[in-house]
Amino acid sequence: MCLFHIDRRSLRFRLLTRLGGASLAVVLFAWYLHGFFLHELAKDFLGERLKDEASHIVTLLKKDERPVAQLMAAAREESLSFHHFYVLRVGEKVSTSLPALPTQMLPLLEGKGDALFMHQFQQQPLLVYRHVFDIRGDAVQLLIAENFSPVEQGLTRVHWWIAASAILLWGILISLNLLAVRRGLKPLSVLRHQLSELQSGYRKRIVLEAPSELDALVSQLNTLLDEFDLRLTRSRESVANLSHALKTPLAALTQVLRGKRPINEVRRGKMLQRVETIHSQLETELRRARIAGPRAGQTTRPVEEAQRLIEMFQGIYPQRTFLLECLGVSNEHADSWVNVETQDFTEMLGILLDNAGKWSVNQVQCRLTIESDQIVLCVEDDGPGVPEAQLAHLGERGWRQDETHPGYGLGLSILAHLVKHYAGCVSYSTAGAGGLRAEVHLSTRK
Repeated sequence: MCLFHIDRRSLRFRLLTRLGGASLAVVLFAWYLHGFFLHELAKDFLGERLKDEASHIVTLLKKDERPVAQLMAAAREESLSFHHFYVLRVGEKVSTSLPALPTQMLPLLEGKGDALFMHQFQQQPLLVYRHVFDIRGDAVQLLIAENFSPVEQGLTRVHWWIAASAILLWGILISLNLLAVRRGLKPLSVLRHQLSELQSGYRKRIVLEAPSELDALVSQLNTLLDEFDLRLTRSRESVANLSHALKTPLAALTQVLRGKRPINEVRRGKMLQRVETIHSQLETELRRARIAGPRAGQTTRPVEEAQRLIEMFQGIYPQRTFLLECLGVSNEHADSWVNVETQDFTEMLGILLDNAGKWSVNQVQCRLTIESDQIVLCVEDDGPGVPEAQLAHLGERGWRQDETHPGYGLGLSILAHLVKHYAGCVSYSTAGAGGLRAEVHLSTRK
């Protein structure tokens, strides 16, 4: 990945633009605050100096016993030593160090109390301090002003130097953000590489030391991979079982058809039996494929799927009666999704209903119980049942109680495998009507 490659849709570009914009806003705000506080600091510093100077002039004026006119002249001479402008008004008489000042600054004399403020004079800023006092009963207003332009020019130079430093700091922040984002997104690059290896067949699972935010994603991807692997294994086993089951009758039919012996009624009957066996086996596999239905996902609605399966098996075994009873299922749970994959749920319940429909005499009873953390399936039939001593063999791969009925002895072994996948358990016992009672507990916590 090129460090400076620009992809506007990438997460890196979005993070960098947002972090860069935020850091630029912070730098500009800090630069503005620096200029504001620096100006205020200089203003306060010079203001204190003007206050000290005003106090000095007031002290001199109050000690002097000469008439007011002479005092004002003395004040003008005193103020010249400080190189500041001043305006002194005693009653209606005004004295100033600069003749042009009174007209401009008379409005400032009208104020009450001491104050420090900025005033524009001849397009230059003046820092003005107004002090109000009295001399021998006469009200006196004293204005002392200082040209603030040199200070502002110095502050502007410092401010622009700070701006250059801020731009340099912002560039450093952008570079650090670029490195941090690149390092932070490195797990995504590793994940993409591992997904490519999965696609190429060099890897079966994702092993990634990812940030905690990606733990759920990695876990779900691995769960999905396990599901695909399990389905592939089951599909291969089904194809292998079907191929093995069809191999013998097809070989027998081929041998008969290639032979020169006449096909009498006995051989014709055996051939028909072989063909019916092949048809039955194919029908069984196709029925299992149809059980899954069109909507396979990570969750299922058990009540809805159970009702659909009951209706389907009622059509497959019209001479039987299939009953569905939902125990402990509230209206809230009846329409809710649970953490059981739809195909797995329908296949497990389909195996139980198919097995019960095959062996029952009149009726198949299905009970569905949904609890907060598990689903319980119970299917009973009124068939001949299984002897107590043989119940432990149910679920063993290839074991069949009655060889006269078509089948491979694989359905209940597949059921056991699926139940184990959901950390559940399956048990068999004798039903009240004498048939087989199968009960499955599935955990819905993931």
